[in-house]
Amino acid sequence: MILDQVTDYITGKEIDNVGAEASRQIFEKFLVETKGYAKSDILVDVPLTVQFKGEDYPSVIDLIVNVEDRPFMAITCVAGSIGSYEREILAGARLVYDHIVPFAVSTDARDAIIKDACTGETIGQGLDAIPDHSQARTQLEKIEARPLDPDKRSGEMIIYRSFNLEKVNK
Repeated sequence: MILDQVTDYITGKEIDNVGAEASRQIFEKFLVETKGYAKSDILVDVPLTVQFKGEDYPSVIDLIVNVEDRPFMAITCVAGSIGSYEREILAGARLVYDHIVPFAVSTDARDAIIKDACTGETIGQGLDAIPDHSQARTQLEKIEARPLDPDKRSGEMIIYRSFNLEKVNK
């Protein structure tokens, strides 16, 4: 079986056009052309390995948007219901680095849910609620890097793995 290939908007690499890839390509372009982020601000397929019952489960966060070299948003791009993925990306934002990425976004490139990754509260819905680069810079000035409570780490790993099974080991 030959898979369709597309050129990733951010990296310029040829990738398989499967799953939510079409949504991700639209959203990457939206971040750059509408919201004013530089391509260099956006990391694609950021590795995240969680442990469960003593085993490693490698996965990736679709996109991490940095502002002035600080992680600002962790994003999952989906082909289905964005609400089904908000808890997964919330756990991912809490686990991917040694401090919590402040915002977790679930999107299908037509709609988006934005969560405060520290509190878990939904703080916005819709593409208009995605902060542009200037707004992100202003918001990030007020946010101190916060580590995840070590007592919550294993629970977040279980949640991430449970919601992320289709991406695990890819």
